[in-house]
Amino acid sequence: MKNLADTVVLNNGVKMPGFGLGVYKVEDGETVVYAVRTAIEYGYRHIDTASFYHNERGVGKAIRESAIPREELFITSKVWNDQQGYESTLKAFDESLEKLGTDYLDLYLVHWPVSGKYKETYRALEKLYEDGRVRAIGVSNFHVHHLTDLLAVCKVKPAINQVEYHPHLTQVDLKAFCEQENIQLEAWSPLKRGRLLDNPTLTEIGNKYRKSVPQVILRWDIQNHVITIPKSIKAERIRENADIFDFELTDDEMKHINELNINERSGSNPDDF
Repeated sequence: MKNLADTVVLNNGVKMPGFGLGVYKVEDGETVVYAVRTAIEYGYRHIDTASFYHNERGVGKAIRESAIPREELFITSKVWNDQQGYESTLKAFDESLEKLGTDYLDLYLVHWPVSGKYKETYRALEKLYEDGRVRAIGVSNFHVHHLTDLLAVCKVKPAINQVEYHPHLTQVDLKAFCEQENIQLEAWSPLKRGRLLDNPTLTEIGNKYRKSVPQVILRWDIQNHVITIPKSIKAERIRENADIFDFELTDDEMKHINELNINERSGSNPDDF
């Protein structure tokens, strides 16, 4: 990626912006409308929401109020755990479309690998994909064993695996597996919910480039070929997060950041969720 408008080509040929805005825990109504509208005005074209976030209506309102045509935006949503299963997933998808006020999604994901249900859930996603109602489908929070299990039966390979990914959780084996299978990795919680802001290694690198620690981490993401969706509701932070295309980390700096890994999560482990 060289700028905010650049895209990543998924395994089905769909072009997905490599940088976007996440809206997890952003309050519905004017709060999320403002955040999404601000991001779009600044140049973001990728917005990531989910039924569980309970803010799809606000996201849809911001999209409609923007001056950007719908086809130039990339909208992701996800089916939540209590909606999983074949028929219930199809229903959940319709509900998400209604709330978002759109007649298609660019990406629809299985939010978590619910035991005994995620295969049927994914089969529903395949139906939606075959019917042309979603441009790409994928999963979220899948370990290697979940992916292996799904790949043995699916007709359409997942285009995305969206997982917790940051310098304290580099998911080395999972990333390698996804690269081998041509499944694009996407990072949620790329900033570890603010818990890396005082890290001395990241601070030193940031000082060198006159960049913040979040900017260093997000630059590390894209140089690792990982799609990233940082969250913010503040205009200055939304702009700052995307201001990462005027510097490049060296190989040594990338190595030092990789070495910060301690396999520590800020969220749940999919095997225990």
